Amino acid sequence: MSEHSSESTTLDESHPAAEEVQSDSEGGAMAQESPKNSAAEIPVTSNGQLEDSHEHSFNRDLKRSLPVGLGLSETKITSHDFDSTKEGVVEAGPFPGGKAQQKSGPVVLAEEVKNPAMEKLELVRKWSLNTYKCTRQIISEKLGRGSRTVDLELEAQIDILRDNKKKYENILKLAQTLSTQLFQMVHTQRQLGDAFADLSLKSLELHEEFGYNADTQKFLARNGETLLGAINFFIASVNTLVNKTIEDTLLTVKQYESARIEYDAYRTDLEELNLGPRDANTLPKIEQSQQLFQVHKEKYDKMRNDVSIKLKFLEENKVKVLHNQLVLFHNAIAAYFAGNQKQLEQTLKQFHIKLKNPGADAPSWLEEQ
Repeated sequence: MSEHSSESTTLDESHPAAEEVQSDSEGGAMAQESPKNSAAEIPVTSNGQLEDSHEHSFNRDLKRSLPVGLGLSETKITSHDFDSTKEGVVEAGPFPGGKAQQKSGPVVLAEEVKNPAMEKLELVRKWSLNTYKCTRQIISEKLGRGSRTVDLELEAQIDILRDNKKKYENILKLAQTLSTQLFQMVHTQRQLGDAFADLSLKSLELHEEFGYNADTQKFLARNGETLLGAINFFIASVNTLVNKTIEDTLLTVKQYESARIEYDAYRTDLEELNLGPRDANTLPKIEQSQQLFQVHKEKYDKMRNDVSIKLKFLEENKVKVLHNQLVLFHNAIAAYFAGNQKQLEQTLKQFHIKLKNPGADAPSWLEEQ
């Protein structure tokens, strides 16, 4: 027994295992026979490595002792030198006896898919922060505490436009009232003319008198229909100018004012951060605030330029439209009350206005509105 121990434990004395064996032999613990230690029967070479045959046997025993679900058919255990720092490391790889052999390598994880819910949450967070800043800016301006960016020339033009819109709306309302009243008068004149004509046929002694009045009322009704056509054309043109052209410009003005509030809100934040201390915590915030301020400044400048351009084109269009419509309205009214039917019809032809056939009972021009 001592001979087997001396042969199987031929190790370097510097190795911890050798020192342990040597101490056991010196202490006399091996003097009596005891059950054979399975570790002592593992043959070890001179350089401290296990023999290949015993390594395969050890792997088979380990494979049988572990559950089948661990997939040991694709696993092998590799022994390293006892001096190595990776002693006892289990490496994943194809078992030497397996059919399919796969090369081990780094596992590449798929790129994380962005969560739509998180994106929406981030958008809501940004919107809430922007709304808070703008609301705070509006309140501070109304209380007289916050500063406000003002373009004096542009603000004056916007104020004039809003004031003119109110005045044009008043003219439009009065013209519509006049059109309604004129339509009622024309309708009454036509009915009165029909009544006179009927009486002229039934009253022989007043035939001529009833006939004159019937002709006069029918003539006034025809002229009234012509004037009604001119007034309704005037109403349609002014309505387009006020409720479409001017309203479109005012919508751009509202967008400009919103951009101005955002610009002032982020400008105020940047000014407050610049007045505070500059350290490792505040410098990133200042840089981010500077970037947001620049974005909103560019938006504000763009909207201010858009408003200026629209105001310019609106003024040119307004002068052209109102010039033609005011000339039409004046000439039509003057010709009607002068009793100049020819001039009245010529005015409508000048502006390419088509009338409905005279004598119709339906309120043609009001229905078109």
